[in-house]
Amino acid sequence: MIVRLRSPVVRWTAVVPAIAVVLLAFTWGRDLPGVVVALVTLVLAGAVLAAVHHAEVVAHRVGEPFGSLVLAVAVTIIEVALIVTLMADGGDKGSTLARDTVFAAVMITCNGIVGLSLLVASLRHGLAVFNAEGTGAALATVATLATLSLVLPTFTTSKPGPEFSTAQLAFAAVSSLVLYGLFVATQTVRHRDYFLPITRQGEVIDADDHADAPSSRSAAISLGLLGLALVGVVGLAKGVSPTIESGVEAAGMPHSVVGVVIALLVLLPESIAALRSARRDRVQTSLNLALGSAMASIGLTIPAVAVASIWLSGPLVLGLGATHMVLLALTVVVSSLTVVPGRATPLQGGVHLVLFAAYLELAINP
Repeated sequence: MIVRLRSPVVRWTAVVPAIAVVLLAFTWGRDLPGVVVALVTLVLAGAVLAAVHHAEVVAHRVGEPFGSLVLAVAVTIIEVALIVTLMADGGDKGSTLARDTVFAAVMITCNGIVGLSLLVASLRHGLAVFNAEGTGAALATVATLATLSLVLPTFTTSKPGPEFSTAQLAFAAVSSLVLYGLFVATQTVRHRDYFLPITRQGEVIDADDHADAPSSRSAAISLGLLGLALVGVVGLAKGVSPTIESGVEAAGMPHSVVGVVIALLVLLPESIAALRSARRDRVQTSLNLALGSAMASIGLTIPAVAVASIWLSGPLVLGLGATHMVLLALTVVVSSLTVVPGRATPLQGGVHLVLFAAYLELAINP
């Protein structure tokens, strides 16, 4: 997973996260002119690439599936902080931000990242192979979390509109944490082999033999720099969010597109890391990243916004509309058919990408 890098590159990946955090400190809470927005965007892109590098260093040290878990949880925790902050600042417009961002994360991961990973791996290696048991368990958890948190609120009657009552929201929050905790225990302790890459003969690949693992000191440094990079990514994304909102409004697109753009920015590290793994024929790692990110996004966001709703004054709208529910249902069905054989051709990757394209089209033109 890790190749030997020249020292200037290593220094670059160490400096950019620090620059991102310093720039974040100077721009936080301020109206940014166009030139500064361009600079922030440039540093944001650099921070994303640095985050991917350091995530791969940590992943190579701790091994799979812990490496995928580190990146997914780290990104999601900071994503949750971003969502809660934007909800607090957004007034009535912020009432649907959690729903829009979480659903966007599910569609990006389950269709965008999964589709690209399967397509790249199958085109490069002839066939994408992965462990159906582990991937199926992850998909089942994602489908359950998404239905409990994003579909049921549309049909409950305790409160008017697609909202949970206080008791229902508490149940959804606790259920999300319990399911996510059970999955993590299954992935890392009880059935770790189910989430490791496999060969074309079905043998588990428990280690990468093409590169020496980094030292504990290097991994610890990369873990700290990963945290800095992710803080920079999400914080700078918030800084450019007013520009994103203005652009969305100027283009006449729905406000929900803001959630899509934020999710795309936040999930860039996972997307790049998943594609790199797919190119190396480690499709299981790509799927761990994709489905793990979707699961963490729901399992951590819903409890966080449930707690935040105690002091946030506006409503918390979680229920999806009819169009999005159809897309979610189709995603679950197609993903199930993709997972069952444990191998995929370019066709499966293309189907997922078409679903992702349909989601983007309907987000822009509902």
